[in-house]
Amino acid sequence: MLYFSRFKMTLIWVAMAITGVLGAPSLFAASPLAKQQPDWKPKLQMAIGLDQQGGSHILLSLDLDDLIKGRLETTRDEIRSLLRSHRIGYTGLARSGRTVQVRISDPTQVDAARTALKTLTDPVAASGSIQEMALDESEPGLLKFTATDAAIKYRTSTALAQSIEVIKRRVYELGITEPIVQHQGDDRIRVQAQGLQDLERLNEILSRTAKLTVQLVDQSMSVQDAVNGRPPAGSSVLYSQDDPPVPYLIENRFIVSGQHLIDAQATYNSPDNEPVVSFTLDSKGTARFGQATSQNVGKLIAIILDDQVISAPQIREPILGGTGQISGNFTAQNAKDIALLLRAGPLPARLTIVEESPMAAPK
Repeated sequence: MLYFSRFKMTLIWVAMAITGVLGAPSLFAASPLAKQQPDWKPKLQMAIGLDQQGGSHILLSLDLDDLIKGRLETTRDEIRSLLRSHRIGYTGLARSGRTVQVRISDPTQVDAARTALKTLTDPVAASGSIQEMALDESEPGLLKFTATDAAIKYRTSTALAQSIEVIKRRVYELGITEPIVQHQGDDRIRVQAQGLQDLERLNEILSRTAKLTVQLVDQSMSVQDAVNGRPPAGSSVLYSQDDPPVPYLIENRFIVSGQHLIDAQATYNSPDNEPVVSFTLDSKGTARFGQATSQNVGKLIAIILDDQVISAPQIREPILGGTGQISGNFTAQNAKDIALLLRAGPLPARLTIVEESPMAAPK
């Protein structure tokens, strides 16, 4: 069964130009084995005899605090990007509770900042009339954007629908052809997987957020100073999966994320024949990664899974390809489950298990 925290994962981009990776010359050169499918790849057509087996029942709850936090972090990043693109100076960009605030450095630029950030207070396009953020300017030069109750309700409903689709994909990938996945109440999801009796593995697969990101390491100050004091604006301290965990100072801006993946497969690496996860980026992800590595040669880049740093190698040269590998101390089952999670996509927010029980086999 799968416990990600027990494995010290290392992201190995095939033939990458990054320090410490088998001396390979290019980050995204495709491995000859990357296209080979392992014998244990899940195949839905092989799921037979499920009507004669038991199964699992799980009730999941959407973590509203995590959902709101994620949405506000997106708003914070949008404010940073919009103000920079309009060359408007600012300080104190921060999130607190349901509010993101920013102070405009030059009083003569407040009107320009308000105009640049107008999209944040416009109605959500898909909802028609729901205003996501309310603007408070009670203090001169300080703009406060607060998530509205209507927006939180809308985002909760949307996240619940997205989570149901992700869970369905994950359960299908496990070989369960007729699962029951449906919402229950305002923020819960009920799952019945007939034929799958490994309840512990199912719990791990369904509750894992599986948020993969690639971000730059902030080297403007020592990580220990950041841990003991305060990280610089736009960066946060994250930890590795090592024991004891190793701290890293990470820029909040994403270069690419799991949403840029178009495929992930469990396979075997050469020459050691070790289980790995091969993945492919879409055109947008490939372009973003190529641009970021071209502009940051010599700097460190972090590979992060669910807010834990997997590795932080150095960029030795621009990386312009579109494939890579995740490698580590994997069994075939570990690699299979990681690939499953990446293919199915990340959850919009954490799901917590509030009820679980085995299902008896039908008579």
